[in-house]
Amino acid sequence: MYEKTFPNKRFQHTLSFLQKHISKDQSILDLGVENPFSKIMKEEGYHVENTNGEDLDIDFSSVKNSDASVVTAFEIFEHLLAPYNVLKEIKATKLVASIPLQLWFSPAYRSKTDPWDRHYHEFEDWQFDWLLEKSGWEIKDSAKWTNPVKKIGIRPLLRRFTPRYYIIYAVRKNSES
Repeated sequence: MYEKTFPNKRFQHTLSFLQKHISKDQSILDLGVENPFSKIMKEEGYHVENTNGEDLDIDFSSVKNSDASVVTAFEIFEHLLAPYNVLKEIKATKLVASIPLQLWFSPAYRSKTDPWDRHYHEFEDWQFDWLLEKSGWEIKDSAKWTNPVKKIGIRPLLRRFTPRYYIIYAVRKNSES
């Protein structure tokens, strides 16, 4: 349904992982404003609310005031200066989050036109795992996938074999979930 064209390969992997772990009767708070993937979640039957565009480095009101049982964060934490802080404040007991992985052969993403569209962090998987553990989460499942591009060269060749995205399903430590 959403396969085979960028960014839909990423969307298909994300949707499959979400469906594996989260039932449609659970409410979801999706960090970030409404976006193409939150619309897909709604089309697939999930009850989703989004945050309002506030700076999640300093304003935790959306996560503190939400009664959602699940928080999703798809390519959000790399944009925050201090993702630990918002991770600690989440009231939900389940988390599904994905990040772009740091690639040794490519610099961190930084938009040339949008001053807010940049990656402060591009994690290695172990760094993201450690961040989650230190902020009170226990990872139950994870997956990685590549992001090949249709270009010629060494970097495009490396992208065919080097995982670019990392997704986790975690539960709040000491929760029943």
